[in-house]
Amino acid sequence: MRLKGEIHNPCCDEEEEKVAEENGGELNSIVGVGISPPAKLVVGYALTSKKKKSFLQPKLLGLARNMGIFFIAIDLNRPLSDQGPFDVVLHKLAGKEWSEIIEDYRQKHPEVTVLDPPNAVQHLHNRQSMLQGVADLNLSDCHGRVGVPKQLIVTKDPLSIPNEVDKAGLKLPLVAKPLLVDGSAKSHELFLAYDQCSLSELEPPLVLQEFVNHGGVLFKVYIVGEAIKVVRRFSLPNISKRELEKLAGVFRFPRVSCAAASADDADLDPSIAELPERPLLENLARQLRQRLGLRLFNVDMIREHGTKDVFYVIDINYFPGYGKMPDYEHIFTDFLLSLVQSKHKKRPAT
Repeated sequence: MRLKGEIHNPCCDEEEEKVAEENGGELNSIVGVGISPPAKLVVGYALTSKKKKSFLQPKLLGLARNMGIFFIAIDLNRPLSDQGPFDVVLHKLAGKEWSEIIEDYRQKHPEVTVLDPPNAVQHLHNRQSMLQGVADLNLSDCHGRVGVPKQLIVTKDPLSIPNEVDKAGLKLPLVAKPLLVDGSAKSHELFLAYDQCSLSELEPPLVLQEFVNHGGVLFKVYIVGEAIKVVRRFSLPNISKRELEKLAGVFRFPRVSCAAASADDADLDPSIAELPERPLLENLARQLRQRLGLRLFNVDMIREHGTKDVFYVIDINYFPGYGKMPDYEHIFTDFLLSLVQSKHKKRPAT
């Protein structure tokens, strides 16, 4: 079946093979004399050009090849079942057509690990269902509290927004985000509304969240299977009551939490910069993996300013920009190898 959108270019495979060979040569010293090379692990991937560039970096390809892991581009012009065989399928393409293709493949090839099931990924395409799993979590007795900012879903009639906000009891200022997350730049647009009257300028469908002062620092919690990596990013600064009284209107902010806004090396107040406790993150990741049915995602968390252990999850992203995560090459290759090991453990003894 021909898939609309990006078409596979066979020359990409040749380029990736060349890059992997060049980098693999530098990494051969990792495998010691007398150690058997690992079994071959074939990962078929269907990614956008942007995701391929950011994720399939030379260092990852070289390290993976050295460990017996080979990344093979899926040809979107050919039936998926005619390709491979694959041990793992890694995908991040938008659209109903692709979801149907990958779901059909999962049903016909249960021996292949698909990262991740399209019906599970779909929950993160809507910011209402995305955060529902967090609101239902039980994180008592684990070094902190995690919740979701009070929010309101608006699907129509912008003129009714001020009245709806008033009925819901939401306090200004409010963060406005598009309801649907489709991978486009528009779906990550962020607005801050300072007064009631300006709310009618917003464009539904959207999510309105109460703004929580968090010291201008956001924690990006990357999850790769059972591995967890946390980085700090600069975020929106605190807003005082005095500032709120003077400000009016709706302001568009550039996308926060990008790698260029790293706060890991900044000279920050320790009470703001301190990472969430490890047991809290492990519990959060474990419960979200179970509830979401995903193994590749990240969580954007903030700490309520003036507290030590009160956190809010404000976004969850499927297959995020792992290329921005420190040491992602080793974390990801270890994860892929662990999938093979777990499969061997599940096989019945003969």
